[in-house]
Amino acid sequence: MSFASTTDLAEKHISFDELGPGLYAYTAEGDPNSGVIVGPDGVVVVDAQATPIMAADVQRRIAAVTALPVKQVVLSHYHAVRVLGASGYPAHSVICSDATRDLIVERGAQDMDSEIGRFPRLFRGRESIPGLTWPTTTFHQRMTLWLGEREAQIIHIGRSHTAGDTVVWLPKEKVLFAGDTVEFGATPYCGDAHFADWPATLAAVRELGAEKLVPGRGRALLTRADVEQGIAETAAYTGDLFAVARRAAEKGWTLKQCYDEAMAALRPKYGHWVIFEHCMPFNVSRAYDEASGIAHPRIWTAERDIAMWAALERGEPMKSAEVH
Repeated sequence: MSFASTTDLAEKHISFDELGPGLYAYTAEGDPNSGVIVGPDGVVVVDAQATPIMAADVQRRIAAVTALPVKQVVLSHYHAVRVLGASGYPAHSVICSDATRDLIVERGAQDMDSEIGRFPRLFRGRESIPGLTWPTTTFHQRMTLWLGEREAQIIHIGRSHTAGDTVVWLPKEKVLFAGDTVEFGATPYCGDAHFADWPATLAAVRELGAEKLVPGRGRALLTRADVEQGIAETAAYTGDLFAVARRAAEKGWTLKQCYDEAMAALRPKYGHWVIFEHCMPFNVSRAYDEASGIAHPRIWTAERDIAMWAALERGEPMKSAEVH
């Protein structure tokens, strides 16, 4: 048995786009993105990448535009693919929301094992990971970094991709590092999502009025039209999927029936997005759980991953404990 992602071995082209003076987007053709903010005394990185070796590539790009060191790393959420590279920076502080730290405590170790098993290409140099990434600073709802005269607001924007989703907003420059609240041309991963809350979170993102936005995956969005497209398409995908799950729960369908219906309904519209095949079993499983009344996402383990994939992709029966 192998996940769709285990055959995704092609290296991605890295882009390092300037969003404005001292502001950059590190993007990788649908692989996880990072953001860079250059201050007068040091650099802030938004999302660390998956391993210290992969973080070194971000630092190589930074070194081409400034000799200043990375002093702070902001985590948009707790997923291993975003955070385990933090030790590869000379950062003085690692910042996340209090909700994100709670999730690291609750499920960080299981998530690390699960993600590495599902998508090994995204953890290049995983032997360099020293262990879980722990924040040095947490905040409740919002905090502000002052980088000289530059204001960077770090906002726990609401529940969507996870319960701890955080964005970094530069109000003067109107640039937003959105984490996985927004994707562009890439399938949102929803295995730990809060579908009912996602629309309000996207509304809060929209209200900020970003003119440029770095999504969690996909290219940097450099116009208001592109920003709106990214928000609208993320809303459409998550809304369409949750509608199928609610219907399945109302009709008493099995998880496999829900999955088959969701694939038939969503593939024509979204099947060309990157990691669609990989994400859908996890996404349907979480949507079905939430529609069935399981408010707090169940923890993914390597064992649960395998059982779910076999049930949905190969039609093998799941044990009752693995269904709920």
